[in-house]
Amino acid sequence: MQDLIPESDQITDLVTMASGMLMSYLPQLLLAIITLVVGLWLINRFVNTLDKKLTAKDPTLGRFVTGLTSILLKVVLLISVASMVGIATTSFIAVLGAAGLAVGLALQGSLGNFAGGVLILIFKPFKVGHIIEAQGYLGTVKEIQILYTLVDTFDNRLVVIPNGSLSNDSLTNYSAYSDRRVDLSIGISYSDDIQKAREVTQATLAKDDRVYQDPAPMIVVGDLGDSSVDLKIRIWAHADNLWPVYWDMLEKIKVAFDENGITIPFPQRDIHHYQNDG
Repeated sequence: MQDLIPESDQITDLVTMASGMLMSYLPQLLLAIITLVVGLWLINRFVNTLDKKLTAKDPTLGRFVTGLTSILLKVVLLISVASMVGIATTSFIAVLGAAGLAVGLALQGSLGNFAGGVLILIFKPFKVGHIIEAQGYLGTVKEIQILYTLVDTFDNRLVVIPNGSLSNDSLTNYSAYSDRRVDLSIGISYSDDIQKAREVTQATLAKDDRVYQDPAPMIVVGDLGDSSVDLKIRIWAHADNLWPVYWDMLEKIKVAFDENGITIPFPQRDIHHYQNDG
């Protein structure tokens, strides 16, 4: 019975010690939890407000900056909460640094994509809404994220392209300039009057307000083909009207040629048959 009394005292001491530690750290723990919840709420509110303001001015820069800002603020909040519960900040930062180094070595490609995103924002080879052709894809830039650029193709596919590839490889930006040149090639028969074909083409182009008259359309003989005289037609139009003008002019010039007796020949071959009587 006397052997049990010291053991009971030890348990009481342990309970008392645990209660003391709980009462000592409980306020700090509750404060840390409250700080974490309120901090995340404030960060989300701030990031959303920043996103709306920056995106309204520059969608390309806005999405990138808000994403980066959100990550940095959450890291700072995590360090602050850790220090509130008694974790040494210097040690915590050292652990984060070591972890960051390990992750950085493992994700070298992602770091390259991040650097590529920064270069895209600085030099701006394209923006959100531009039509680009890169990495074998043609479409409209939907969003430029920290690591990737999202492109909507014209057949309604979403393509995710790493920023590192976009910043290091060549690409074509079809929206860089407001005006674009439309190149057409139409063949006429060798028996047709070239000057008449040129005048009919010029009159057809003049009827469409989308075709610029300054600079004036250029209509020249570009090639003497096997079956046709090929007219090269170069006209200028607004970039938004590039393909509508291209398709409409092909149809309208064909109709105008038909009305004026100008033929668009198909490939022909002359076959000579020799009879050997021997």
